[in-house]
Amino acid sequence: MTELTPQLLATIQELKDRADIEKCLLRYTRGMDRHDRELVLSAYWPEAYDEHGVAEGVAADFVDWAIGWHGENQVKHNHAITNSSIEIEGDTAHGETYYIFWGENKQGPAQLSFGRYVDRYEKRGGEWRIAHRVCLNDLTASLDTPEIPDEYKKLL
Repeated sequence: MTELTPQLLATIQELKDRADIEKCLLRYTRGMDRHDRELVLSAYWPEAYDEHGVAEGVAADFVDWAIGWHGENQVKHNHAITNSSIEIEGDTAHGETYYIFWGENKQGPAQLSFGRYVDRYEKRGGEWRIAHRVCLNDLTASLDTPEIPDEYKKLL
């Protein structure tokens, strides 16, 4: 049987903290894609600040802008997160998480963006949330939908 040493308990706590931070990131992406304001806001502390490049402000103002923009300009969209590096120091953590964004625009071609979220997280009352976010957009491109010849459509 494995002994619960202080080192093992510290490792277990770090793994739990990382899992909780990942859940925070997923609340943000899931909430944005569903236009669920409360779910997105549950990823931020109320006074958190988001610098998203195209818009910035306290969390509630940014979230209202973002959900409004998506609703006004896009038919559907998808926020996906990939690689994430998180360094935890007590009740503060710093993370860099890569994202991919795809949006089907109401007018014009679809949009593909990717970059990184650079976040400072704080743990309060046992809960991790974003305290400050900077969104670094590495590229935004337009996607043209190719025309599929009829003979290939039969194979789909």
